[in-house]
Amino acid sequence: MSDVTSAPGAASIPGDVSAAEPQARTRRRFRPNGSMIVMVLYLLFLMLPIYWLLNMSLKTNAEILSGFSLWPRNLTLANYEKILSDPSWYMGYVNSIIYVTMNTVISISVALPAAYAFSRYSFMGDKHLFFWLLTNRMAPPAVFALPFFQLYSSVGLFDTHIAVALAHTLFNVPLAVWILEGFMRGVPREIDETAYIDGYSFPKFFVKIFMPLIASGIGVAAFFCFMFSWVELLLSRTLTSVDAKPIAATMTRTVSASGLDWGVLAAAGVLTILPGALVIWFVRNYIAKGFALGRV
Repeated sequence: MSDVTSAPGAASIPGDVSAAEPQARTRRRFRPNGSMIVMVLYLLFLMLPIYWLLNMSLKTNAEILSGFSLWPRNLTLANYEKILSDPSWYMGYVNSIIYVTMNTVISISVALPAAYAFSRYSFMGDKHLFFWLLTNRMAPPAVFALPFFQLYSSVGLFDTHIAVALAHTLFNVPLAVWILEGFMRGVPREIDETAYIDGYSFPKFFVKIFMPLIASGIGVAAFFCFMFSWVELLLSRTLTSVDAKPIAATMTRTVSASGLDWGVLAAAGVLTILPGALVIWFVRNYIAKGFALGRV
């Protein structure tokens, strides 16, 4: 039998008090404060329309119009089956993806050399030109709908994917230039000079050395170009009719003699959200870096 001796003057801690301390720390750690409650309420406020859209997409029209319910009583996937089997519906997604991809590629390709020029060179009127470029982004799309319609009808580009893609570049190129110019200013000029001393031509230096350094900026700019072109409705509806009609325009032309098919519209809305959500997921780190650099 062994005796435990305590040091002279040492205070003994009762066992129940020492066991209660971790529990008290846990309660303090998970005690909700005002900021947490506000954040939870804000997230619920944001998610409520999406949940309600999903809820409607899993109901029949009769159930939607019959009354209020928090979840489907008779769950059905018929609305999604109609969209994925009807060419007039799923071709809207195909058309949207085609012209959105074309617009993003064109906008980034044009914005990269323009942003490099603004970030590396000083010339007469550069600040005025940069401001004028941004003013094009400030104008509403309705201002350009009629000129684009007249122009594309005259040259035979009406109801084509390239027509919508080129129209959207008027708004996306200034935004992409503004974002990329901020990222390029963060790259030291000594890198350019070192590459030229090492014998790199400008195209080789720009593609192999400079672009990887601003990959985050390219990702952020591409994200904003994609999102504007994906959700824009006025120009895409005005400049298309049948062959290149996007999903946003298709959803606004579903009124029939029997009224609106609410379930199909809700299912189309859910499927329209998915591409944007996927893009946000893949470029989330780039967007965070853009916020950190103060250019987003």
